[in-house]
Amino acid sequence: MLELKHIKKYYYVGDSVTKALDDVSVSFRKQEFVAILGPSGSGKTTMLNGIGGLDIYDSGDLVINGKSTKDFSESDWDAYRNNSVGFIFQSYNIIGHLSIIDNVELGMTLSGVNADEKKRKAREALERVGLGPHINKKPNQLSGGQLQRVAIARAIANDPEILLCDEPTGALDTETSEEIMKLIKELSKERLVIMVTHNPTLAKEYADRIINFADGKILDDSNPFVEDTTKDNFELKKTKMTFWTALKLSFTNLKTKKARTALTAFASSIGIISIAIVLALSSGFQKQIDKTQGNTLAQFPVTISQTASKQTAPDTKVKSSNSKKVTAKLSQQEKSTHTNKLNKSYVNYIKKLDPELSKDITYNYSTGMNLLSKVDGKVKTAQFSNTSSSNSMSSMSAAMASSTGVGSSVYPSSNNNGTNFLKKHYKVISGSLPKSENDVVLIVDRDNSTNVNALKNIGMKVKDNQKLDFSKIVGQEFKVVSNNNYYKQVTAGLFTPNTDLASLYDNSDNKTLKISGILKVKSKSSENILSSGIAYSDKLTKDIVDTNKNSDIVTAQKNSDTNVLTGASVDDATTKESLVSYLGGSATPSSILIYPSTFKTKDKVLSYLDKYNKGKKTSDKVIYTDLAGQVSSLTGGLMDAITYVLVAFAGISLVTSMIMIGIITYTSVLERTKEIGILKALGARKKDVTRVFDAETTILGVSSGVLGILIAWLATFPINAILKGLTDLSGVAQLNPVHAIILIIISTILTVIGGHIPARMAARKDAATALRSE
Repeated sequence: MLELKHIKKYYYVGDSVTKALDDVSVSFRKQEFVAILGPSGSGKTTMLNGIGGLDIYDSGDLVINGKSTKDFSESDWDAYRNNSVGFIFQSYNIIGHLSIIDNVELGMTLSGVNADEKKRKAREALERVGLGPHINKKPNQLSGGQLQRVAIARAIANDPEILLCDEPTGALDTETSEEIMKLIKELSKERLVIMVTHNPTLAKEYADRIINFADGKILDDSNPFVEDTTKDNFELKKTKMTFWTALKLSFTNLKTKKARTALTAFASSIGIISIAIVLALSSGFQKQIDKTQGNTLAQFPVTISQTASKQTAPDTKVKSSNSKKVTAKLSQQEKSTHTNKLNKSYVNYIKKLDPELSKDITYNYSTGMNLLSKVDGKVKTAQFSNTSSSNSMSSMSAAMASSTGVGSSVYPSSNNNGTNFLKKHYKVISGSLPKSENDVVLIVDRDNSTNVNALKNIGMKVKDNQKLDFSKIVGQEFKVVSNNNYYKQVTAGLFTPNTDLASLYDNSDNKTLKISGILKVKSKSSENILSSGIAYSDKLTKDIVDTNKNSDIVTAQKNSDTNVLTGASVDDATTKESLVSYLGGSATPSSILIYPSTFKTKDKVLSYLDKYNKGKKTSDKVIYTDLAGQVSSLTGGLMDAITYVLVAFAGISLVTSMIMIGIITYTSVLERTKEIGILKALGARKKDVTRVFDAETTILGVSSGVLGILIAWLATFPINAILKGLTDLSGVAQLNPVHAIILIIISTILTVIGGHIPARMAARKDAATALRSE
């Protein structure tokens, strides 16, 4: 079943040539025990390795069951060793970190035999060689003879046709040698057994056929045989090792080196820890920045008022003149003044703005409020101002309309009557949030102070720095009197306020307002969005306008060229329009304040506003003021830039870890050279050997990634505690789960890359050379 035809194998060292096999021709029967005798260096082991496919011949042909091996590829030789040949070595070549049964199963693992069948065959082989009671032991728990029995069990477990024995009793005592030889003799009744030995006594006692070998040639053959090579009955079964199998083998190996594996994983995780902490801090700081940006945008909303200023740069090219004439011209400020037409069409356009870009929009109206309050049983006139909702914008809003009160603010009611807006920025310290547009609130600063004039304007007797109980403020009511009740006509075209305040206060047509609660800014890191004082919703002023727009005084003012309250002449349309608006006769907002959700959405809001102006004349364009824009341009990409720099520095340690993994894998390759030889002798392909070491680095990569993420997450707790004490910022370090998963993947990929080159080196090792290593 096996024939060698004119096999030659030469080794060249410099100019010298060693003829290990010099034109060897011999045939072997399907079932016989052949002993090859010869001195050391005669070439007998080279011939054995050639038969087993560990050493490939230079010329000639090895014929197996009529199949020539001249055209065998590397994978064909791997398949041949795995399925057709079993090796029994002098030094046993048992893998120390695997159990006995795992060693026996290894060849079948490479063949892809299913787990149940593999386990059954391995048990049967171990029981056959007399190791049934020791099946679960480790190799270091066995004697030399028992280890050789394990090697025999491994060799026969896959039921090969050829059993190759290289000095199988060379390391054993006489008694054990005889036991092993009897076992091999028994196995030769089922298959071809070829044994290389120095011991002629054993050969003559147990072998059916003895071949004497010297200087790479056969000297004599006690029972020659001529092979019939006309029939090709040889079938190759390709070996296959899954990555899962490689993982299990690698995991078992790593378990035997727990301390080194743990230290390696920790050292490799340092880069991941660094990057994870940087990303956690970046994520947390970004949330703080987003919060600050949100507050900033709330204080500096995009403002659209009836009168706006064009943002123009000063003219720096003006030259000095020696002329004796004066040039009359408009000032830069006058030139930049622009009147916006905030008509119904534009208001509808604003209302179509995507709510995801801006959930809060305030519509300010320059209408006055006919307010009455009752304090200590006495009715007094009261007033709210309809100024802008931002302290920073107060100078602008003063120019918008004829507001008579101070210390009050307007908040947007577009979202749940304004409750969401108030909840976002304020906490209730007394009372409750507004439940309707008829509820107003008192805004106080962090020290619970508020604008004294705001309290005086609602009729309260209060002095500077006077302290008031919450109960004296919460629940305070006001009456909004309609124009037709508040003003009475004294002569044609002239009106005056009604002086019977008590009667006016009790009128059933009045709208009742109430201070529902006292609100304070949420945290130290936040700013007051609304002015301290009374705050009310823009829907309240809209309702007042709807009530008064067709009142007698409004109708009279629209049709008169004089001020219906003073009788003074009205010279221009703008002044007349302001009077009508003050009396509640204009449904056009005096200003619109848009609060973008974030800096990024602010840009989309501005694009939406710019879209309205496309194709329009300058006079028809609506100009807005974006005070937050400068802040946005300064801070927009700052956190991203810092994060990129820190991640880049932390990435250096990650690359260092990858290099270290490569060095450790290379060391592992050197340590496990013999194991590589054993795997190849059992039929492992190059890709299988590579896969084993890749699997090992994969385990290390995942372990170091998970360990790094775990340590980084634990580190966020003390980091947050320290930052809380230093900055009063809570929960700054926040590790994003997505970042964690990505970092574990990166750790695994870089580790596998770092270990792949040594893994490829392992796969290229010569099997016969690797088996001779110690």
